Amino acid sequence: MSLFRTIPTGGDFAPLFRLLDDYDVHRSGKSACASTARSFAPRFDVRETAEGYHLDGELPGIAQKDIDIEFSDPQTLVIKGRTERDYHTTDRDEAQVPTPAPSEGSESTKTEGSPDSKPDEKQPNKRKAKHHYWVSERSVGEFHRTFSFPTRVDQDGVKASLKNGILSLLVPKAAAPVAKKITIE
Repeated sequence: MSLFRTIPTGGDFAPLFRLLDDYDVHRSGKSACASTARSFAPRFDVRETAEGYHLDGELPGIAQKDIDIEFSDPQTLVIKGRTERDYHTTDRDEAQVPTPAPSEGSESTKTEGSPDSKPDEKQPNKRKAKHHYWVSERSVGEFHRTFSFPTRVDQDGVKASLKNGILSLLVPKAAAPVAKKITIE
């Protein structure tokens, strides 16, 4: 039995996996308010070596402070966090918003440089660009992934790094317990 879910490269099964993740969250007793927000499951590569497990996950644009990694039990690792869509506009973006040009029969022929022209306080509201999304493919909202390892792991030896949007974790395997003989006195 495989303990890690494999995700096909075509995203056709993503809604099904989201449904399974939602069921897992429901079964674990977490609050229902988390399910009302948009959520996604980041994609991870998991490989096993003799020393431990290597996890590499795609978390583009997510800051280190927005990622939580913890063990929910001795062999289950939980990676969760939140990301939001941020857009920044510049003055150049506002300058590209078309403004109505005065018609030839217009009474107002003042230019911006003339001394008696006054800045129109309502003008910035008219220039505010309204965005219409044609495609929204970026993952935003809360994310959550759970990994259950088939062998004991050394929780204190876990190392994590985030570089160029890739979260890399090394989860070392714990040494096999050694049988200890008890002498009878």
